Amino acid sequence: MEFRNTGGTPARSGTVTFATHIIGALGVDWATITSSQPLPAPIGAGSARSETYTVCVESWRVPLGMRVETQDVSAVWE
Repeated sequence: MEFRNTGGTPARSGTVTFATHIIGALGVDWATITSSQPLPAPIGAGSARSETYTVCVESWRVPLGMRVETQDVSAVWE
């Protein structure tokens, strides 16, 4: 993921939150599991940084025939 600081001051810290959905075989959204990780900070004013994240869900939450999709991502700069 690429994070771009369009502000005028450096972003020194923050959190990225992932909403991973458990989807059933018929497309029903059974649950949403959130997880958070630190942002790749600091990010200078007007610059960008990239980071790769691994999102994990406990195997018991995803029975046979179901799948996971990370559909929503949000970031909070501090």
